[in-house]
Amino acid sequence: MKVVLFAGGLGSRLAEETVRIPKPMVEVGGKPIILHVMDIYSHWGFNDFVVAGGYKCMFIKNFFHNFHLSTADFTVALGNGSMVLRPVHPLDWNVSVVDTGLSTMTGGRLLRLRDWLDGETFMATYSDGVGNIDIQALLEFHRSHGRLATVTAVQPPARFGNLEIEGDKVVEFTEKVRKHETWINGGFFVFEPGVLDYISGPSDPLEMAPLTNLARDGELFAYKHKGFWHPMDTVRDRDYLNGLAETDDPPWMQFDPRPTSQSAAAELPLARF
Repeated sequence: MKVVLFAGGLGSRLAEETVRIPKPMVEVGGKPIILHVMDIYSHWGFNDFVVAGGYKCMFIKNFFHNFHLSTADFTVALGNGSMVLRPVHPLDWNVSVVDTGLSTMTGGRLLRLRDWLDGETFMATYSDGVGNIDIQALLEFHRSHGRLATVTAVQPPARFGNLEIEGDKVVEFTEKVRKHETWINGGFFVFEPGVLDYISGPSDPLEMAPLTNLARDGELFAYKHKGFWHPMDTVRDRDYLNGLAETDDPPWMQFDPRPTSQSAAAELPLARF
């Protein structure tokens, strides 16, 4: 099954990095964040990726074109330039990089990949968010409801202290505690080919009319993920993920034997990329 990675946005909130490179190429723990996302899928046996590029797409193309050389040790004969590569960490991945347009929106990027998807069920996600998603359980959930689309619902990271106020008096201050369930679009979608018929053209954001209309028609379900999830939208996010990546087993690669996630009817997801 193919996995589409949205990798074409400008990443303006991470401008100190993205003025030079596309956002998916920003490094976390010494390697581009897109590779961390791919690691999650690969853990579950999904290794056929289609990267939907746009902004600075040539940078992404060059990265994957040279990936085998840059990640291998080698012996080179200086007399004739012949080379023997010795891969250090061989990867059985198939990666297609497709330039889907500089100003194309996420829905339009999917539409331009129609010929790459072979008319089959496919998965898709953003290239800037990581989580310990049980991809097999997600896929099983999608197949169980039999509709066109599944979105992974996640709980946003708590960023601010919580104030409990009675009148004008603060009765409780708690640092970064979530007391109410809030669910947002965390990516990690599963789609049937019919989803593409909900996209009108290149300027159509997936997160607006297509998902709204799928929900209206009862074709969108949410897989609730209560484990780790975190986006990389800002410099602060990048630094936080870098700290987590210093461990041998970052939280987005720590998987439970079976998930505690539950299903729920979806509401309108929030746009992220």
